[in-house]
Parts: sequence; C-alpha cells; structure tokens
Amino acid sequence: MIRPLFAFGASLLLSLTLAGVDAPAPYGPLPTPRQLAWHDLEFYGFVHFTVNTFTDREWGYGDEKPAVFNPTAFDADQIVRTARDAGMKGLILTAKHHDGFCLWPSQYTEHSVKNAPWKNGRGDVVRELGEACRRAGLKYGLYLSPWDRNHRDYARPEYLTYYRNQLRELLTNYGPLFTLWFDGANGGDGFYGGANEKRGIDNRSYYDWPNTWKMVRDLQPMASLFSDAGPDFRWVGNENGFAGETCWATLDMTKPNRYPGGGSAGLNSGERPGTQWLPAECDVSIRPGWFYHASEDAAVKSAAQLLDIYYRSVGRGACLNLNLPPDRRGVIHENDGQALREFRRLLDLTFAHNLARDARVTAGVARGGDRRFAAANAIDGDRATYWATDDAVTTPELVLEFPAPVTFNVVDLREHLPLGQRIEAFAVDAWRDGAWTEIAAGTSIGNRRLVRGARVTTAKVRLRITQAAVAPALAEFGLYAEPDLLDAPTAVRNRQGFLALHGATAATVVRYTTDGAEPTAASPQYAAPIPFAQGGLIKARTFSPDGTRAGATVTKLFGLSKSRWKVLAPAPDGRPKDLPRQMVDDALATVWHAPAPGRVEVTVDLGDALTLRALTYGPPADRAAGAPVNRYEFLTSRDGRTWTTAAAGEFANIAANPIEQTVRLAAPTTARYVRFVALHTIDDAPAAIAEIGATID
Repeated sequence: MIRPLFAFGASLLLSLTLAGVDAPAPYGPLPTPRQLAWHDLEFYGFVHFTVNTFTDREWGYGDEKPAVFNPTAFDADQIVRTARDAGMKGLILTAKHHDGFCLWPSQYTEHSVKNAPWKNGRGDVVRELGEACRRAGLKYGLYLSPWDRNHRDYARPEYLTYYRNQLRELLTNYGPLFTLWFDGANGGDGFYGGANEKRGIDNRSYYDWPNTWKMVRDLQPMASLFSDAGPDFRWVGNENGFAGETCWATLDMTKPNRYPGGGSAGLNSGERPGTQWLPAECDVSIRPGWFYHASEDAAVKSAAQLLDIYYRSVGRGACLNLNLPPDRRGVIHENDGQALREFRRLLDLTFAHNLARDARVTAGVARGGDRRFAAANAIDGDRATYWATDDAVTTPELVLEFPAPVTFNVVDLREHLPLGQRIEAFAVDAWRDGAWTEIAAGTSIGNRRLVRGARVTTAKVRLRITQAAVAPALAEFGLYAEPDLLDAPTAVRNRQGFLALHGATAATVVRYTTDGAEPTAASPQYAAPIPFAQGGLIKARTFSPDGTRAGATVTKLFGLSKSRWKVLAPAPDGRPKDLPRQMVDDALATVWHAPAPGRVEVTVDLGDALTLRALTYGPPADRAAGAPVNRYEFLTSRDGRTWTTAAAGEFANIAANPIEQTVRLAAPTTARYVRFVALHTIDDAPAAIAEIGATID
C-alpha cells in the first residue's frame, strides 16, 4: 500500500527550527498550514446527488418537486466505503446544486429533503454522509451552489442573506469540514420561485465573496476554499482531470479574471512566480456526466483511464477530485465500484516498493556539509526532511547506485513545500553502455511529480536539477515499477458499420462480448471486422494465448451506423472545411460551423424508418474548435413534411464538460427524418456541431 504522507500542516515550523539558521530561506509565495493539509490529501471524491439523479438531468431547472427525491436504499457507509477502498482521503457532497434542492432540512426553505418522501421527510443526507466519513476516517467537505434556480430572490440583494444563512447552517451543524467548494456557474434561465425567466448577475461583486469567505474562516478555520481562483486552491480549467504538463502551484492574482466564474485563462498551467500560493484541483467524473444516468452505466471510466488521470493530476502537483455519483438506490453503482477496485489494485502494486530506497545515494553537495540536508533525506520516505544545497548551487546532481540492476518506469519527485516551489526544470538519466542517457525530463514539481515512461533497466540513475530559482529543497526521489500489464485494445467502427478491435499482437489475443458481460478467456476471439450497424455495447480485453494474463477491459457504446444518412439541410455553403456531412461522419474531430450566430436547423434523412430511443448531439471537443449548443430542440418525422417535437431543453454544463449529449426520448419514436435545432450557443457564437446521432432499442 502507499505509505501515509507526513502531515504537512505541522511541518513549516519543524522545517525551519530543526535546520536553524542554516535552513534555506523560503522562496516566493508560500502555502499556509491549511493549504499544506489540503496538499497532503492528494486524492478525494465528489458526490453529486440530488433531484437530478431522479429526473435524469445534469442541471435541474429549479421547478422539481421534492417528491421526486426518494432513494430506495440510501447507504452512506457504502458510498464512503467505496471511496475509502479506492484510496480517497475525503468526500465532498453537493449539499445544494443549482436546482436549489437542499440535502439537509434547512430551516430557510421548503425546497429540501424535509418535504421529500424519503424517510418520511426526516432524512438528512448531509448528516448521514458526514457521520459515515468520520466512522471511516475520511475528511468531509461540502458544496453549496451559489446559483439557485429555485429561490425567488436570486439575483437580488436579499438572496445573499439566504445564501449565508444556509452556509452558516452547514458550517455549524455538521462537524469539521476540510473544504467548502464554490464554482462559477452563476445566473441564467431558472424557475426562481415560479418566475420562469432569465436572471443575470455580476459575479465579480454580487456575492461579496470576501465577507462570505470570512464567515468560513471564522467558523471553520482549517477548511480550504475552492473556486476558479481560490482563495485556497483553484480550478484546473477543465473537467477531464488533466493538469498542464507544467503546472505551477502559484498564480498571479493581480489579473482581472481572478474571481469565481472569471474564466479559465492561466489556470491549467499556473503562473510563475505568481503572487499567491494557489495550487490546482483536477475535478472529473468517473462517468461522462456528474449525476447518475442509467444510460451511462456502460461508459464508466476504466481502470486504465483512471490511472492516466491520476498521473496527469496528482502526478503534476494537483489534487484529484473524482466524482462518484450515487444511483437512484442511493449507492455507488457496481460498475463504478469494479473500475475503482481495479484502479486501486494497480496503483498499490505500483507504489508498494520504492526502489530508490535500496540504492546508495550520493550528491555533489549538501547544504553546509550538514547531514540534516544530506542526499539520503531524498529517499528516506519522510517529507519533513529534504536534500538541500548551498545557496550558490542551483543545478546540482544526485546519483543512485544499486547493488544490481533494477527495472522501473515511474519517477516520483517531491519538493519540500514549506520552503516554496523552487525547482523549475529537471532531468533523469540512466547509466547505459558506460554513459549517461536521458530518460525523462520535466518542469514544475511542487507537491508531487510523477513521470511515467518506458521500462528502464539500469544499475545507476542520476537526477539533475537543470534550472532552479534558488537552491533546491528536494523532499523525495522515488523509482517505481508498474505491474506488467497487457495493452488495452481499441474499438473503431467504420462508415459502413463494421467494428474493428485493434491491439492483438503475436503474443496476445483480443476477446470480446456484446451482451454486457465481462470478457473472459472463454469469450469469442476477435479475428475480423464485426457487423455492427445497429450499434450496441462492446466490451473487449487483451489476453495471453493461454488466458492466464489479461489487460484492462475497454467498454464502448455505439449508436446507429450512419452509412445511409444524408444531411438535407443546411445545404453546403462552399466552405470545404464545413461540409454538412461532417455532422454524420462518426468522427467527433470533424466539426461543422454555422456561418453566422443565431438559430440553426439541421435535417437528416436516416435512410429508413427506425424506432428511435435516444438522439445525440456531439459538441466540439474544446472551445477553440467552435461554440457548443446549449439550448436545443429535436423533431422527428416519418415523411419529411409533418414534424413532431421529440425533445427540447438545455445541455447543462456543456461549456466546461463538452461531451456527447444523449437525449432519451419519452417513448420509442418511429421516424425516418430527424431535425436538430440549435436555439442558443455558448457566448451567442455561431453554432458548432461535431456529430448528430441516434440509438434504437
């Protein structure tokens, strides 16, 4: 198992007093004890649970009745146990999302669990989950959405009093909290106490954040505060869980967009040297959406995907906040649990033994020749000790020599955070054929840097600090070997509807299922493209020929093949990069752009009358590729002349989470023609459409 980390909240004083006058002077913005305690967590979870779970929405409109909230088997201990077994050290609950429904019996509103049928109105999700966290030894945090689409006073001064009253309830009635989480989703369409209208605010001033934050500081002084730009930790700028290859723990707070909802510029990489210690959190869901949707049961991220996210979040100095949405029973779904268990197993196997601790370590210099700053401190497993050099030495080297060659593929580095982020670039070399060969390099380190690469076998490893603002203070240097895993296959369907599974080698085979079952060594072996025009669920896995070894399972859900589909409108406008057929080419990388802002209608001939169960819209993968549609209408027709509205609404959170949007129809609908109407886009820009699709029963 991964060794428990040193509690940094008490290490700032220790690091300076033990070293006395010889300790390196702190550099740049420094973390507070509250932030050091947050860094120490590294991996925790989000729990998105509210009326949306039962209405199949991502963002509730605010008009949902409390009666819809009725989990059949809510089990806080099961949720917490799933998180703990995955290695999480805390959980954050959506006490109130944008719909305004409160998961505790707030005295300030009737829109809460006290008027739900669950437990006859005597339930309190906030309390039950908090108590379960304490029983399991996990930290507990809460999210209270600043935006409230239900409250009549939202966007008026009176709402701020309501919001702070609810915040005080949470801060005083539910024990110690490690974080309060605030986001930048503020203002727009809503129910607002029955006033079905659009309301806007100035999110730079409306909430009076300094005084709201002061309330938290007074009542929960060790609770770290999150928003786009802090004040304790920041958003990483996306919802896919990836920090920048370079990700500084500091940010320039003098820039004009540094407030909740102020934009994502600079957040992914941080800024050097910055004016404030403001490290990044990577928030991402284990499913495509943030709330539970049965249609996403086959789209849970695999263990391999979760590992990739871990290395690109925790491994880049950030904390990972992984969302686990309870289902309508009120528990974490079995598919999510299975992926998490395999993820944890692989992570534990990787970090079970630090190979560097078996080496003899030497360095050209230790600060003042004092053993308190010796190179051995970098491999002792104690983050309160560190290797440091004299002030004039900013590009030192450290060498590990092993009694016999070792094999590894993960390099692990940590700086001593109480002294600031000091190292700006590094490289790692392996001894090969009588010479040093560079095998890894990077920039920011901070709380942790994991470099994952090809396997290397060597008897000597060298760490070079190639650039530093001041003398380095390196707390940890580790070398680890991931278990020998078989590569996961990939599933690709061509325009003609044939599915190919790539990944078999001379030493492996790919086996698959189409009935939802987990592939085993007895499952069909892939040999040639599979007819898959009607779509469906494919699961594939790589095996050794004898079936004794297996890789991670790949799961993919395909809609109808579009081989006979034709876009009837809009007509081509002469721009070769924006041909309408790009909307039905089964390639999210190709995007059609409307020529101008405003309403857009796209009409598609499916080639045959089909019984449709769901329709899909694929937005561009990122905003640079075009503006996603956020309000829509789908219509269907049997003959292309008489049209019926099949669905209409909003694609909530599509700006931050631009994934394919699935719209389940109220009932199976027979149609040959589908019309997608883009009613509104993000920023009122011209609509961008990567794909339109459909699924059948």
